Amino acid sequence: MPGMREQSSPLARDAMAYVLAGGRGSRLMELTDRRAKPAVFFGGKTRIIDFALSNAINSGIRRISVATQYQAHSLIRHLTRGWNFLRTERNESFDILPASQRVAEDLWYRGTADAVYQNMDIIEDQGPKYVVVLAGDHIYKMDYEIMLRQHVDTGADVTVGCLEVPRMEATGFGVMHVDGRDKIVDFVEKPKDPPGIPDNPDMALASMGIYVFETKFLMEQLRKDAAKEGSSRDFGKDIIPDIVKNGTAWAHRFTRSCVRSAKEEVAYWRDVGTIDAYWKANIDLTDVVPQLDLYDGEWPIWTYAEITPPAKFVHDLDGRRGQAVSSLVSGGCIVSGASISRSLLFTGTKVHSYSELNGAVILPYCEVGRGARLHKVVVDRGVKIPDGLVIGEDEAFDDKWFRRTEEGVVLVTQSMVEAYKAAQ
Repeated sequence: MPGMREQSSPLARDAMAYVLAGGRGSRLMELTDRRAKPAVFFGGKTRIIDFALSNAINSGIRRISVATQYQAHSLIRHLTRGWNFLRTERNESFDILPASQRVAEDLWYRGTADAVYQNMDIIEDQGPKYVVVLAGDHIYKMDYEIMLRQHVDTGADVTVGCLEVPRMEATGFGVMHVDGRDKIVDFVEKPKDPPGIPDNPDMALASMGIYVFETKFLMEQLRKDAAKEGSSRDFGKDIIPDIVKNGTAWAHRFTRSCVRSAKEEVAYWRDVGTIDAYWKANIDLTDVVPQLDLYDGEWPIWTYAEITPPAKFVHDLDGRRGQAVSSLVSGGCIVSGASISRSLLFTGTKVHSYSELNGAVILPYCEVGRGARLHKVVVDRGVKIPDGLVIGEDEAFDDKWFRRTEEGVVLVTQSMVEAYKAAQ
């Protein structure tokens, strides 16, 4: 049945997960000035890449490679601290593959396919029968074993993970035109008039950036593409359209393998690639029953968990009461006489007396000064909010000193705060 979990089988054991984690994610603005998009914090404790990696581990895949490129230091540090438990003596592996000019001195990874091509020898040394290529920058829970099984059962050259989205919302995606069996008959990149699904014409199948190949076939395609003049070395633009035209490609619907606990009613997938989407996906976790269940012990989201003391709430006076309602508060936080509602506090954040937070996403090790008021904000890691500063209540003020989105979310970084302080 769609969304049901199946027992792990040898298919996952014969697979490698290859995670593409080199992208900047420029629409996240200053949040990705010093870190790649997959390394951006999410959900109080984790980082975005932890979802793809956790899906691989929970699916039974024990060989994982992560290709990094842009601003990779914080991502590599996170991976080495949190994902070093796989052991070679158990036929497991975890490799971090920075762009290292291995093919030529002037070539970094030029596209998603090139990020795999440049490390073909490493993949072949591992000897997996299947390669599951994953984007490292989306929030979702998925059992790749089910997708692997479909790939084998259909005899496909490539299987493409797909979301079912309203047809006219698919114009920004690569869209699969499928027949009645979900075999792909055409691949259209960002079409103005996306093809509908035969069984549901108002919906379209959009690529998730997840692909399953047999390793030998993938290596052949990558070598062929590398020899082709004018190729952009990209899966979505080059590799997949070529296979659709000259081979067999099948769509795999996310609803078939989406992992849902009893509390999750929808097949949850989010691209948190803008400040607005990032803020909303985090704040949605404060709902009484959120669409994404992070408390599902049967499908845990692994991460590097810092050793911290418990969260602490102090003072119990009228107007100076340490309290949080409909909020997620991580370890090491101290809420000292402050009022917090519908907010996320990441590890080690301190909120001082008489301050108020509403709809605030506060990244690790921030400090909110006395009497400050923050509404509908994203505060970057390590920011110190001055006493009495009010953000999110005056559009003109926010536009002058911080970055305010069209939907009214305000991004705050330490350099912005310093500029504001210098002008006072």
